[in-house]
Amino acid sequence: MKNLIKYSVLFFIFISVTNFLSGCTASEQFSSQKFENAIITAQQWGGTPAVDSLAKKHTISHITLHHQGEPFPKGKDPIQYLRNLQTWSRRDKHWIDIPYHYIIDLDGKVYEGRDIKYAGDTNTEYDPTGHALIEVVGNFEEVEPNQNQLDAVVKTMTWLAKKYNVPADSIRGHKDYSSITVCPGKNLYRYLESGYFMEKVKQILIK
Repeated sequence: MKNLIKYSVLFFIFISVTNFLSGCTASEQFSSQKFENAIITAQQWGGTPAVDSLAKKHTISHITLHHQGEPFPKGKDPIQYLRNLQTWSRRDKHWIDIPYHYIIDLDGKVYEGRDIKYAGDTNTEYDPTGHALIEVVGNFEEVEPNQNQLDAVVKTMTWLAKKYNVPADSIRGHKDYSSITVCPGKNLYRYLESGYFMEKVKQILIK
């Protein structure tokens, strides 16, 4: 009995070390389908579809990171934020919809914005046609992104890269295409500048 317990413990240690050295266990491996199923759709948060006749269709070839550019205090309702953003985008900017395709809140939840088959919009001079636009709530000139947001950015970028066959080298920030913005803010941009997001995506894609 003692030998059985001894060998069981040794086997458990061996499996644990093997999993650790391999980088992640099967349960921790990225699942595109599981991630996609967890995205909160526009229909679920109360968004209304864009007018198809006014929309510009495109093919995704880039993944581009944005920030909200305004404070997003803890406790603020992301659903109401999205509804307000959609209303403002259409009424004040005369865009077809929210300018971004995916929005990440403080808890790392991912929301669908504009239908990704339609090109996004921007207040700056770059043409976002072909870009999958990710927005993270908050002003990252003033605050730091939290770990939930960073993890969600990595997963969203990985999912987009796999789904649309976009190389990790095509991950950029808004300011990389415009000379008149600091978006996505210095405290978020440094994760692009250092290669953090690109390397994380590459690591997941090769597993």
